[in-house]
Amino acid sequence: MAEEGEASHDPYAALRDPDYRWFIHSLGLATLGLQMQGVVVGWQVYARTGDALALGLVGLSEALPFLLLALFGGHAADRVSRRGICLASLLSLALCSALLWSFTWHSRTGPLARAVWPIYGVIFLTGIVRAFYRPANTALGTELLPRALYANGASWRSSVFHTGMVVGPALGGLLYAWQGPVVAHGTVMVLLALGFLALLPVRRVPRPAAPRGGSVLASLAEGIRFVRSERLLLGAISLDLFAVLFGGAVAVLPVFAKDVLRTGPQGLGALRAAPAVGSVLMGVALAHLGPMRRAGRTLLLCVGGFGVAMIAFALSRSLVLSLLILAAAGAVDSVSVVLRATLLQTLTPDAMLGRVSSVNQIFIGSSNELGAFESGVAARLLGLIPSVVFGGCMTLLVVGLTAWKVPALRRMDRIR
Repeated sequence: MAEEGEASHDPYAALRDPDYRWFIHSLGLATLGLQMQGVVVGWQVYARTGDALALGLVGLSEALPFLLLALFGGHAADRVSRRGICLASLLSLALCSALLWSFTWHSRTGPLARAVWPIYGVIFLTGIVRAFYRPANTALGTELLPRALYANGASWRSSVFHTGMVVGPALGGLLYAWQGPVVAHGTVMVLLALGFLALLPVRRVPRPAAPRGGSVLASLAEGIRFVRSERLLLGAISLDLFAVLFGGAVAVLPVFAKDVLRTGPQGLGALRAAPAVGSVLMGVALAHLGPMRRAGRTLLLCVGGFGVAMIAFALSRSLVLSLLILAAAGAVDSVSVVLRATLLQTLTPDAMLGRVSSVNQIFIGSSNELGAFESGVAARLLGLIPSVVFGGCMTLLVVGLTAWKVPALRRMDRIR
């Protein structure tokens, strides 16, 4: 028999809030632009260098400032307007995109035609901005909804985010192939500016709770202590950190596209978009299914499935098969994303959402960039195919260790 509340489950409840709809529009536009930028920069750097390690350096350029400043971004999100931080960040990201457009325009010929260090510099600036944008954005999306809609909001947020990850890489690859990087970077700049405009109508924004006394460092330490004290939350985000750090292969997709699957920037865009296709479909399904039973076991199985998919992708020589494998990886990853987001929102007091989100982003967000660097280094040392197989095996090892060391996560049923 269904429990009370399940029969009346409204899969579109979060989207009925107008402020949350504007927030989702802004998130979707920003994600679309940033995902396009990732494909364009990746292909641009590899075309100029022909070096997989150069792709890893792109991730490192963004991860370093993010790691250094994310905690301060979380502190700011708990002290000042989260909407204001998001607006300033989106405008800054648009300006960074304008710098990439300008450099690309002026380096079409001449001595800068093969230069990549200016690109690394702009990506470094992007990492600084994202250190403030991510915690504020996560906290803002949470405080716009009542607690009962956290899981539903997380499902739709994941779906919109991954829709941007579907369309963004594909559009970025097509624009690069048909019109070149100058037009592609210009399009990214416009999309980020539209993301800024879409957030302006959000008006119902609660003020952050009055901060307690103490220094900035004491405030940051409070957020870290909270995460360490919540073993379920710490186990979930640690699981994702090491899974993405070792198991991700996004950074070396340009190498797979060009040297293994023998395709061009259009194929790279499709490869980058494929995981998001699976994520979108799974996210919509989760929104309609409602609360999930045996959430802990499901989380572990999905992360393990992600590792298996990465191994299969490394061994594939067919573009179609590779796309299907990456879509499956995106589907299982979507489940783990929604479960972790709901767990964080449910366990964290509103006054600490910014700081806890920043700790979460250091674990999860930076793992994408550090994972990109790890992928580039591993590909240089082990070879392309062995490095991805090794990463998938390490992901499975991490899942086994987490299930052993955090039994409460393994036994967790529903997130309430």
